[in-house]
Formats: sequence, structure tokens, C-alpha cells
Amino acid sequence: MEVTADVVVIGFGAAGACAAVEAAAAGASVVVLDRFTGGGATALSGGVVYAGGGTRQQVEAGVTDSVDAMFSYLRHEVRDAVSAETLRRFCEDSAKMLAWLEDQGVPFDARVSPFKTSYPTDDYYLYLSGSEDAWPDPAPRGHRTRAKGTSGKAFFTRLAEATRRAGVRIMPQTRAVELVVTDGRVTGVRCRTLTGFPRLLHGALSRAGAKPWLYYPPLGKRLFGLAAWLERFGRPLVVTAGQGVIIAAGGFIANRALVHENAPAYRGGLALGTPGDDGGGIRLGVAAGGKTARMDKISVWRFVTPPSALQRGVLVDSAGQRFGDATLYGAANGGAIVERGGKAWLLIDDEILQVARAQVKTQTAPFQRWQVRYLLGRGMVTAPTIEEVAAKAGIAVPEPFGTPPYSLINVSVRAGFGYPCPMLTLGGLVVDEDTGQVQGVPGLYAAGRSAVGVCSESYVSGLALADCVFSGRRAGQHVAKSTRAGEARC
Repeated sequence: MEVTADVVVIGFGAAGACAAVEAAAAGASVVVLDRFTGGGATALSGGVVYAGGGTRQQVEAGVTDSVDAMFSYLRHEVRDAVSAETLRRFCEDSAKMLAWLEDQGVPFDARVSPFKTSYPTDDYYLYLSGSEDAWPDPAPRGHRTRAKGTSGKAFFTRLAEATRRAGVRIMPQTRAVELVVTDGRVTGVRCRTLTGFPRLLHGALSRAGAKPWLYYPPLGKRLFGLAAWLERFGRPLVVTAGQGVIIAAGGFIANRALVHENAPAYRGGLALGTPGDDGGGIRLGVAAGGKTARMDKISVWRFVTPPSALQRGVLVDSAGQRFGDATLYGAANGGAIVERGGKAWLLIDDEILQVARAQVKTQTAPFQRWQVRYLLGRGMVTAPTIEEVAAKAGIAVPEPFGTPPYSLINVSVRAGFGYPCPMLTLGGLVVDEDTGQVQGVPGLYAAGRSAVGVCSESYVSGLALADCVFSGRRAGQHVAKSTRAGEARC
């Protein structure tokens, strides 16, 4: 069995959808392959896109922002993950990128969150999603998709609809197993595709396992294990790509062996993604001659907000020594906790505790209350003196501050079931920053978390989705240019 198209995209999340839409818009025929039914980590995400420099929502909200201010802040976060020229282009195109998403049907909103949070409630959709307030000229750049609850599903649904409107052929439950290389150029993909009852059952199992995979991993692994077993019934399929193949198959956080090989200190966290984030796309690129970088970069999330009062606390390690800054973005402190053996506590006084409890009702979304119950409940010990509270927590005595009694909240990586520590991978295939082509491999491109990109050094909320859109569109546009060039030569 064989299928032919100008462009073949492996993976149907944000990066894959954006690549497909752009390639199709330029006249290329496009086929998208997905091991499951589409969405990937994007559909499970918060649906936040990091954008600034004067987006429509910022202007409507009366927020002052500039490309220079956005670039200055992100240069600190991104460091040398991409060149200054690429980061500048990312910032200059940011507002237009968000407008492009709106053109595809993704809704955003200008209501600004008045308090610091890891994720805004349904009353707000524009917020400080990183550590901007610790930097000159701070501006809210986290643009949450307008939808109730976590917004990733709505974000992907709209992109999927745009992909179908563009005339793209989507082939779900089709697993890419090998790239076809002809005369040194990638010209297609060997796959196995499910049909009939195995396909129906595989789809049902993977949909049922998506949420448990994150919130109750034993059940999620069981359901996806059954789905993986069904893949043996897939029929062989070759999808020929006339102009190029784009790998947009996510990262590798679901591959424990690969994580341990590249970042052995990062253990005990919650794999933030899907079973499709097993590094399969990256391995395909490497087998074809591609190189990888920043595979040791893992983002570890340790948020202490909401409620916002907790950011006034002090982070301490097992030795009672202060470190980090509780006002910074959760991933900044997560990395620092890993460096301290994964053990840490948040020290607060009585005033902070009382204010935090009063904020719970107005500052937390329903899905966040599970975490808050941990932070202000069984994850916390309280005592009249600093010596007594340290003894209860089993750590050395920290330097006191504020008003007793004192409390210590366990924010360690392995704090417990009520307070999981999400982790996601940031490295991937090395690509040409102007085109998205995998370096040294003609006909092969990579985008999203399958590639090194804007967020491959450090992460703030919305930067991964923004990078998926940026890098996916880049790859799709370049392949389309190759298609037009080929037509012109004919």
C-alpha cells in the first residue's frame, strides 16, 4: 500500500498542525500521520501561547509592551538555545503569530489576571506567565486560549479544524517506523496503519488513557499498553514525500531509559506529555543522519502559586539554607531543587498562611484545588518555633522571619501523590534556524519538541506552544517554497 504527497508530517499536535496548514496554504499536498488520534501533549496542555510586543489583546487591555522588552527578557530565559537573530525574529513576529492563530479560529481574550498565578482562573486569560515581574519593563505575555478549564483541548480542536479546512489528509493510528532515504535525501516514511476493529479499539483505549496517563499513571499505562499491543495488527504502508518530511512528534519524556541516559538526576517527576512523547520522532531523524542537542535539558515544574501569598515564602533545602526565589517561575525553582537532590521546603510565617487561606476561593481554578489542599494541608507542618517546625520536617533549622507560628511546605520532587512534579524534555534534533531543516539531512525538517528551539534552554508557560507554532509554520513554509521551486523548474 502506498500514499503520495508533496509534504508528509509526522505528528499531529500544535507543531504538526501549523506545519500542515502553512504547506497546504502554499499549494502543497499534505499528509499528516499520527500514532494516536491527534492532539498529543498540546491537547493536554493549558493552551497558553507566549506572545508580546503589542498583541491585540495587550493593546485592548491597556498593556504597554515592545519587541525590545520582550527580546530583553527572553534573551535571559532562552540564552543560547537559538541565535539572537532567531530570537529577535520570534519576538518581531509574535503579535502577527497570535493574529494568525486567531485567523485559524483559536480564540483569545484580553482580561488580565490581577494576581500572580501558575494558571489563571476562567475569569482571566492574559497573565504574567514567567518571571517577567523580576525583570525591567514587565508585561503579561501569557495568552491563554479562551475556554473553560485547561484550554489545550480547545486550542488543538481549532487548529485541527483549520488543518482539515486546508484540505490536508490526516491519517490517525498510523505509526511511522522508518524514514525512506533515496540518494541521501529523505523521500518518504514507512509506517504501519491500523484499520477495522483494531483501529476502533486502539482509538478508544488511547482516548480513555489520556487523562489517567497524567493524573493516575498506573491506569494510563495499562490502557496505553493495550493500545500498543494492538499496533502489531497494523498494515504496512509507505507514504512518499515529493518535497519533504516534517518530524513534529513531540519530545521524549515518556521514554524513561532515554531520560535517564541524558539527564540521570531527573527522576521521580510526572511525565508531562503522552506515550507518543517517547523520542520516536527524534530517533527517526538520528537514524537518517541528524544530530541532537540539549537532550539533558529537562523542565521541572515546582509552582507554589496559587494562592499568590505563598510567593512571599522562602525556599530552603535539607540543610536549612535559603535558595532560589519563590516569586520566580516554577521551572526556575524546579531546576534548583533538582540540584539539591530533589529536596526542598517553603518556609512561611503565620501572616502568609492566613492570607493564603483567604485567597483560595478567588484565586484557584477547580483543577488547582487538589494542589492547594496539599500545600495548605497534609503537605505542611506547623509549629510555634522555627526549631520545632524544622524538627517536624526533618531538616536543619533555617533562619526565621516574620511572625510565628511557622510552617514548612514540602516542595520536593517526590513530595507525594497530592503534589506531583511535572517534567518535560526540551532538547531534540538540531535544525537550520532559517528553514527548520534537520542539519545535514536534505528533505527532512523538525519542529516543536522534536527539535531544538526557542524553549530548549529553559521554559516559561506558553513558550513551548509558541515555539511549536513558530517552528511548525517555518518548516511548512520552507517545504512549500521547495514545492513551488520544483514546479517552476518543470
